Amino acid sequence: MIDKAEDPGAGNGTDVAGFPRRFARSRRFSLGAPRGFTVSPDGRRVLFTRTGGGLDPLSRLWLYEDGRERLLADPTAMTGGTGIPDAERARRERAREQSAGIVSYATDREARLAVFALGGALWAVRTDGTAPFRLPTAGPVVDPRPSPDGRHVAYVSGGALHVVSVAGEELLRLAPEEPEVTYGLAEYTAMESMGRSRGHWWAPDGRALLVARVDPTPVPLWYLADPADPAKTPRPLRYPAAGTTNADVTLSVVTLDGRRTEVSWDRAAFEYLATAGWDAHGPLIGVQSRDQRHLRVLTVDPDTGATGTAGERHDPAWVELVPGTPARTRSGALVEPLESKDTRRLGIGGHPVTPEGLHLAAVLGTDGERVLFTAWEEPTECHVWSYEPGHGLTRLSREPGMYTAVMGGSTVVLDGLTQDGHTVTVLRDGEPAGSIASSVADPLLAPRPEFLTLGERELPGMLFLPSWHEPGARKLPVLLCPYAGPGVRLVVRARAWWTCVARWFAEQGFAVLIVDGRGTPGRGPAWEKAVRGDQLTPVLEDQADALRAACERYPDLDPGRVAIRGWSFGGTVAAAAVLRRPEVFHAAVSGAAPTDQRLYDTHWKERFLGHPDEEPENYARSSTIGDAGLLRRPLLLVHGMADDNVAVAHTLRMSAALLAAGRPHSVLPLVGSTHMAAERTTENLLLFELDFLRKALER
Repeated sequence: MIDKAEDPGAGNGTDVAGFPRRFARSRRFSLGAPRGFTVSPDGRRVLFTRTGGGLDPLSRLWLYEDGRERLLADPTAMTGGTGIPDAERARRERAREQSAGIVSYATDREARLAVFALGGALWAVRTDGTAPFRLPTAGPVVDPRPSPDGRHVAYVSGGALHVVSVAGEELLRLAPEEPEVTYGLAEYTAMESMGRSRGHWWAPDGRALLVARVDPTPVPLWYLADPADPAKTPRPLRYPAAGTTNADVTLSVVTLDGRRTEVSWDRAAFEYLATAGWDAHGPLIGVQSRDQRHLRVLTVDPDTGATGTAGERHDPAWVELVPGTPARTRSGALVEPLESKDTRRLGIGGHPVTPEGLHLAAVLGTDGERVLFTAWEEPTECHVWSYEPGHGLTRLSREPGMYTAVMGGSTVVLDGLTQDGHTVTVLRDGEPAGSIASSVADPLLAPRPEFLTLGERELPGMLFLPSWHEPGARKLPVLLCPYAGPGVRLVVRARAWWTCVARWFAEQGFAVLIVDGRGTPGRGPAWEKAVRGDQLTPVLEDQADALRAACERYPDLDPGRVAIRGWSFGGTVAAAAVLRRPEVFHAAVSGAAPTDQRLYDTHWKERFLGHPDEEPENYARSSTIGDAGLLRRPLLLVHGMADDNVAVAHTLRMSAALLAAGRPHSVLPLVGSTHMAAERTTENLLLFELDFLRKALER
């Protein structure tokens, strides 16, 4: 049996029983957090969105100025449109957006005019205190953006790009030639795997735009059905599975008088439009080869569409797309990552300006010759740094945690997640000058893990023990909760939603261990790229080695009762653990897991495994479906039936393979849930998992 106190958490300031509901209602403690910051160039105004509280899902637009906050736009006082268009729903799903109302906005250069979509309607508001006003549109609106001078607004409706004046006059309509073609939107792989959510960019003078044209018809057509409603027509989805054809993406410079000039580059060699933008020096784009080993940075002549090479990067594994790069300083110096084996450094004008051992995470912006960026000094903390010629490097965030920032003039808005929660500090000339309130819900459980360095590879880990546990009194079953994959770190010195969940499981009687191994960010390119060609073998080795080291250090951990749970890639790791290492892992919960890597998208999966027609063995090594006959341990498969990122086909095919092999298992379908479980599901899913794990480890 799994032992637990009669009243775990009693007397230590926790509410174990109330946590699952609080976790669900707060949308993983995301509601109430200020985000989406914009700082005016003079540093005086800060715009942001925030819901009405930690349990309120309706997001509003706010202004911070002169040390005070002011509400700019409240959806409850505004008339919405006809409903959120499908393209906007897709954007929100790709961004894992969990709130409603004003979830995004864009401003002019001076941050005096903000525009946003609400229920498909186009709204604008000025920061001078006047009321929001609605602009006429051709139909439901997606991704509205004002011109830098604040005179015009570009938006997408029905796949067409429109430009209207702030007075409401339509100035431009760029209509698709075919039903599925779109202008001004990003394609699926850009939003899901490249980090590019945009498809149109204004020229600094407001007289033209750089516009993406996307033709998705070469992409295979999938159909997402709702088994709970057999009368509903399946939804078609163009999904670029690994090895299949991508969408055809081109760029044009379009002037307000309708003149269109196509941007020319070698699209046969560089089929991915990885990045795009338009600064004072002109358009700047990054294009990437299909195998992702070559990235070329191109300048664009807006009059002719001709391109010139500003920089190139090559890597035998893959070229990492670092958020915010490429960029340019006021003098035109190219800002880009420069990699050695051990460090991804910040480069300006072709020269590294950061030392070995400081790992670049993202470039946040430039102001003159100053560059703001985030970087890892050690794997559990990500800090905000500034570099400026003559001043060198300055770390702006001080307390341990995970940080990002936005700057304008001498003002920096420092957005931090620390071990005490979410904080937003306004810095002026590097010193605190104010704060923006965060109303994130109290998680009811304060995570206070022990940070560990485990095994020969010095794997970073966190261990959560029950607050009521007395050393030596009893053996505790162990629960591993990894993601363990690219782009995500879980072992961080911050109160994140997953650390709160880990604390809750610990209070139920588990020793919860979270480990970041090879393939995760924060320890340099070689560490990240150690999984090229095999995303499971080194990952499982690291989880098993960390577990063994933790059990040796803590005698109260029971290596004979070990469970593992994970979602998405973490779900794949969990399933692989009981399939391939049953002597170590004794039960697993696998949520929304890719089981056949050929069914995942081109850009993400080919980055790590290559093209499936050229390197099929990599896909076999990294897929779990071929291991179905090995199952000897309890396994729970969980999947959202409306998931359009990891299709439910992964879990259904895995279940069929297990059944064909005569291997008992459990399947929990989440009706109506996408890649994230719906709020109404999240609370009871935690309880269901807990019950499954307790029964699976009983002896």
